[in-house]
Amino acid sequence: MGALHAGHFSLLERARPGCDQVVLSIFVNPLQFGAHEDLGRYPRDLDADLARLQGHGCDLVFAPTADEMYAPDRSTRIDVGTLGDGLCGRSRPGHFQGVATVVAKLFNLVQPQVAVFGQKDAQQAVILNRMVRDLDWPVEMRVAPIVRDPDGLALSSRNVYLSVGERREALLLHESLHVARAAVVAGERRVESILDAMRRHLATGPEVRLDYVEVVDPADLQVRVRLEGRCLIAIAAYVGATRLIDNWVLDVRGVEVVNAGLLG
Repeated sequence: MGALHAGHFSLLERARPGCDQVVLSIFVNPLQFGAHEDLGRYPRDLDADLARLQGHGCDLVFAPTADEMYAPDRSTRIDVGTLGDGLCGRSRPGHFQGVATVVAKLFNLVQPQVAVFGQKDAQQAVILNRMVRDLDWPVEMRVAPIVRDPDGLALSSRNVYLSVGERREALLLHESLHVARAAVVAGERRVESILDAMRRHLATGPEVRLDYVEVVDPADLQVRVRLEGRCLIAIAAYVGATRLIDNWVLDVRGVEVVNAGLLG
């Protein structure tokens, strides 16, 4: 959606191998914003984004307007089923329907052989992979690992909203994932016990308001009650007025974090 940063550039790097041309879409999609979300103030600066892209291996930028993408009398959307009900979908009803619809249009317009999405939006990656499978699109789906600042904060276009103090408290999201891993290293396998430890850590930030912290299966997003195999540990929280997300895919067998451990 623009406001490009190193996380977006990593998608280009993941797209390049085996591909002759790489297309980057920039589009702030109104269908995926709720009535009281930040559509109006979401950071937009196409000229700056185009300048940032220099040297990052992008051959074409697809940057349509909302009027070009959506007819006034549009009536068709993609129903993503129960995959969109939990995690972010619980507090953002209709969000993933909007995401799937715009990506379906993107695929039809661009006709890619490969599509790359980031693991930070883990639920989105799982939903879009299922959509491609269910609708028989000939698209290879790739997931790029989360890119972080040196202190661990996951890169996000919304980080520009954070004050200095809020940014400091935003680090609690990533720290709480370390809390979860430490509990697993210590032998804990009960999900609720691990989540309690994460909630306690997040609660130390006065500006942090938890939306959810959950452990789910990384393939189908079903809630886990006990850690085994690979698990997606996902967090969403408001820091001040800014909603941030973060996650890890943790392989419990080796107690290791798996980068881009989604989609199989």
